[in-house]
Amino acid sequence: MFDACFKFKTEGTPVSCERYGNGHINETYLVVTDKGVWYILQRINERVFKDIPGLMHNISSVCSYLYKMRPDPRRVLTIVPPLEGGSYMHDEDGYWRMYIFVTDSLCLERVENKRDFYSSAIAFGNFQNLLSGFDASSLYETIVDFHNTPVRMQNLQNAIKEDKLGRAKTCQREIDFALSQEKNCSFLMDLLKKGDLKLRVTHNDTKLNNVMLDATTREPLCVIDLDTVMPGIAANDFGDSIRFGASTAAEDEEDLSRVSMSLELFEAYAKGFLSECRSALNDTEVATLPMGAHLMTLECGLRFLTDYLEGDSYFRIHRPDHNLIRTRTQFKLVEDMESKMGDMNRIIEGIA
Repeated sequence: MFDACFKFKTEGTPVSCERYGNGHINETYLVVTDKGVWYILQRINERVFKDIPGLMHNISSVCSYLYKMRPDPRRVLTIVPPLEGGSYMHDEDGYWRMYIFVTDSLCLERVENKRDFYSSAIAFGNFQNLLSGFDASSLYETIVDFHNTPVRMQNLQNAIKEDKLGRAKTCQREIDFALSQEKNCSFLMDLLKKGDLKLRVTHNDTKLNNVMLDATTREPLCVIDLDTVMPGIAANDFGDSIRFGASTAAEDEEDLSRVSMSLELFEAYAKGFLSECRSALNDTEVATLPMGAHLMTLECGLRFLTDYLEGDSYFRIHRPDHNLIRTRTQFKLVEDMESKMGDMNRIIEGIA
């Protein structure tokens, strides 16, 4: 990977290139030059992302659009072009890209306090607002049906039918719960087809750790990890943040009694998100935000369970039943959200 460093237009000559972060998909490296300038170098995962030219078209288009409004490399993810031009480089080792490092920043793996979660909501709400005028149809769907919940349900049903590893007998309770939710899966997609929801530029992976915060003030700087930026539904971006950040337990918590959705954190996030993008969203989009949390949590559970049945080929695991444990936490969250849906709706109505 060190050879790849020299193929980008860096300020100074690279003198070090070390593994960085703990991302699950791409290989990420911190590059430092002899002029003390820091960069992020990534080898893009070709197994997950089949259309890398389309992916990089999306990222470069969105970043260029945002940079015109906020010309600051701490506020917008900034691509470093390869020597040969373009937005990425391809060699015998794969596809590579480079970004300017966001200086004096930090990202959090878990919510440490309500203020940090609120700050991430400001960042994602601002991202949604700034891109409200961007033509979503100009972007590629780089992972087809990524947040199409009915398709995710169908994928699970296919995996159950095939049961190629004989694992279905170990998770019948989870399978039964998943199948009982089929009636809910098409709720948002049906509204989109009717035109009640707008197709927007969405991030599609709005976890807390995809927001850079100022290391001193903890104010939001910019949104990162734009691999899944493509056309989507605003409620899905809101919902995935709640799924990840408002949970009272880790994504792989084995003690399900510790797993619930915090209404306090839900409200904090909703206030931050809507303070930035309420004017850009129609009333139906706002009203469906709680259901977005429900469906994104359900969908993630469907994906974990499908991957478990198919042999753990997508999500990185650390033990044989890791994806099954993750499935259980998501389904417990779904149940908890269902019991709190009235409260969630009232909170959104009050803020909006």
